[in-house]
Amino acid sequence: MARHTKEQALETRERILDAAVDVFYEYGVARPSLTEVAKRAGVTRGAVYGHFENKADLFSALCDRVRLPTEAICEADPANCKSDPLGELREACIFFYQQASQNEQWSRILGVVLHRCEIVAESGMIQQRMDEAHDRALSRLTELLQQAVDAGQLPEYLDVARATPLLHGALFGVLSDWLFKPEAYDLAACAEQHVDALIDMLRLSPQLRRVR
Repeated sequence: MARHTKEQALETRERILDAAVDVFYEYGVARPSLTEVAKRAGVTRGAVYGHFENKADLFSALCDRVRLPTEAICEADPANCKSDPLGELREACIFFYQQASQNEQWSRILGVVLHRCEIVAESGMIQQRMDEAHDRALSRLTELLQQAVDAGQLPEYLDVARATPLLHGALFGVLSDWLFKPEAYDLAACAEQHVDALIDMLRLSPQLRRVR
């Protein structure tokens, strides 16, 4: 009986999360209430609060269903990064673009995060999670690029401090642009070319070199 009850609770939680994806995707994160999510899920408002403390907690659980672009970078395999840091970064970015394009739930949740997550006072905890993920990713990306320089995979005089936010912004920009109009092209098919073009920028752009 206890196991059955636990399974029912898990099923209810997943139903609430599915409903939240739809509600947030249609109306944004700030405007709809958890009551609207409950109605969409076919449960009571109390059931929602039985699983999630507030909207920020629910939003965080949604993000846990995918890897945000920033978090994907942070998950690069440390062991492989020692021998092939640039290759590990490349594979992480390609995998993320492919998943974002081919997994409908990922696409909808990322659409919520990048296009429907309004910055208002009530979304402070939501913004905090995104800010923390952003800061972790910049730190990890800086580390990976420096490892790639040390391994001879990128130019010795690459200005890592300048290259990091540019690469991070480009990775986000490609995804955000595609999510705005996903029917425009096949992101999964173009993933390798997009990522390799960004790596070529790091390798070849004279504007990203430190003064010797």
